[in-house]
Amino acid sequence: MSRVAERDRLKPPRNSNQITPGIVRHNCNRHVRTHVLTDGASTRRIERGGRSLAEIMHAAVLHTLGKVPRYEEFPEPVAGDGEVIVHVHAAALKPVDKQLASGAHYASMRKLPLVCGSDGVGHLSDGQRVFFGGARPPYGAMSERTVVPRAFAFPVPENVTDETAAALPNPGVSAWLSLSYRAKLMAGENVLILGATGVGGKLAVRIAKLLGAARVVAAGRNQQILGTLNKHGADATICLDMPARELKDEFVRAAGESGFQLVIDYVWGRPAETFLDAITSKEFSVIKSETRYVQVGESAGPTISLRAAVLRSTALTMLGTGGIPPLNILVDAMQKVMSLAANGEVHVDTQRVPLSDIESAWEREQRGSRLVVRP
Repeated sequence: MSRVAERDRLKPPRNSNQITPGIVRHNCNRHVRTHVLTDGASTRRIERGGRSLAEIMHAAVLHTLGKVPRYEEFPEPVAGDGEVIVHVHAAALKPVDKQLASGAHYASMRKLPLVCGSDGVGHLSDGQRVFFGGARPPYGAMSERTVVPRAFAFPVPENVTDETAAALPNPGVSAWLSLSYRAKLMAGENVLILGATGVGGKLAVRIAKLLGAARVVAAGRNQQILGTLNKHGADATICLDMPARELKDEFVRAAGESGFQLVIDYVWGRPAETFLDAITSKEFSVIKSETRYVQVGESAGPTISLRAAVLRSTALTMLGTGGIPPLNILVDAMQKVMSLAANGEVHVDTQRVPLSDIESAWEREQRGSRLVVRP
């Protein structure tokens, strides 16, 4: 068989979107392992032990859902229409990245292998530094290079470091959108943050105050971090680790006569059940104000038991974050959060780790800070 015929025989369908590993062929009397990548834009091969027909890079590659990604070689991305190549500087390791890789997230990819990481910071071919998201599968942010829609590459202010630019937007924009876009926080309202000791929760406390909240109560499980949240704008704190009966009483006490108009929930599970029990009326009463409850995360559990009495006795509106908002809303939130960072009004604690250490870093516990992976 001719070399051209052999090449065409190995080529996968043009519209597939996968890596086909382990195709073995003979070349100059040697076995050569070839990985074929078809990504909709081009078809390329990487040969082990022979001549390379395409460039390769290093990345955090996931082969099995629920397993740790590995530092290994991966085919270089090629940009299609409306896309750009990003030379990655840094990517934050976030809870959502681990959820996606575990298969537990509703948006977990099923076609493997793939590169982990949902967003990061890097530069384009023209030198512009950008925060990016939305990489085209199987590519991700934890790699030397990735490919994203041009519309999902946002300029980064000069005085914001790569570490901050990588770690801040995901939790910061999420907190901003949860408060202003979903819950529609108005100046003078009272806010409860469930899960306030995490990175996103701390930012939500700060941003709620910046948006004009009259009172912000921060509830979390990490006592040490709880003790620092007054510096972020918390007017009171609640430890979520106390017994349910005591926690319910704390919620009632913190709500007071005026109650909470907004709840931003990063934890769900038992703390959410206890709070909802605390606001359930035991008698017919006049509605004083509505509580808008935005569900963001599930670090305390993915499910709750919700009694009908909660919804019938209380003016309660329960919302989700709603996925990705319209682009103009997302761009505005990104600009607002980056401006706050540039002005020193919001901050994220970070720890730097090399991409080559991704396997050990993946299992590292993070308390109130973000690991930032550097290629």
